[in-house]
Amino acid sequence: MQNLAPIALFVYNRPDHTRRTISYLQQNLLADESRLYIFCDSAKTDADKPKVEQVRQLVKDVSGFKSVKIILRNHNLGLAESIISGVTQLVYEYGKVIVFEDDLLSSPYTLQYFNDALTKYANQEQVMHIGAYMYNLHDKKLPETFFYRAATSWGWATWARAWKSFEPDVDKLIAQFDTLKIARFSIEGKMNFWKQIEQFKAGKNNSWAIRWYASIFLKNGLTLNPSQSLIQNIGHDGTGVHSNKEDMYHVQMGRKQVTQFPDTIEENEEAYKAIKNFLANRKGTLLQRIRRFMKQQMGR
Repeated sequence: MQNLAPIALFVYNRPDHTRRTISYLQQNLLADESRLYIFCDSAKTDADKPKVEQVRQLVKDVSGFKSVKIILRNHNLGLAESIISGVTQLVYEYGKVIVFEDDLLSSPYTLQYFNDALTKYANQEQVMHIGAYMYNLHDKKLPETFFYRAATSWGWATWARAWKSFEPDVDKLIAQFDTLKIARFSIEGKMNFWKQIEQFKAGKNNSWAIRWYASIFLKNGLTLNPSQSLIQNIGHDGTGVHSNKEDMYHVQMGRKQVTQFPDTIEENEEAYKAIKNFLANRKGTLLQRIRRFMKQQMGR
């Protein structure tokens, strides 16, 4: 019997997304041996109540896992607090956790990837996070998996030993950064990670993920990632809390089992370059950016 990590699934008011996410999870190789915990947040507004209730009714009938436990929140926590509290609960009970939100389709081998990596790096202090999503990188010579500094939040896993380093206080995080660290943190300015920190400080977002990445970065931690994504995010349709309507992060999911994991615990330079190149060019030409902006405005 394998010592598999529990799965934490966070849902709110998107029944169609939730149904698809669960359907893909059920098709995973290790689903029937995995414990699933479904955290259902409470409605923030009266307008949200019907969809929230639809989701709650939907998850009552979930099967295909070793066990299913549903946690119904009696007041609205919001995504950040919901994830922080749910992850904290499970890592201290099981020592590790796999985390999904309600808009993530998984490969049949995603759970296998998470559990294999959680086992392999269980005692490697520098490895703090396992991500399953990866951008559509142009460099096809990268190894199956690699280490990188930033943490992706679309399907991930961690251990209690790493999660204890999570610092929710943004002021404590900011105090540890200097100009050089900000540049490294932001992938040499190619991604708006530092802006996300500033926006959280200003109350313009409530991201748990940017604080988790900052916590990892400041501990000189690393994240494990697949070169071909094992997750497809279907939340970029305007329904997500922090997502716009866009397709630049669309990927072709890997459909085979990941079998190769790095033995050397260091950031892969070629992977870093490939990611930096993707981020620098992800929005396309000026004309493509204008077209995307117009499309977003028309869709509102």
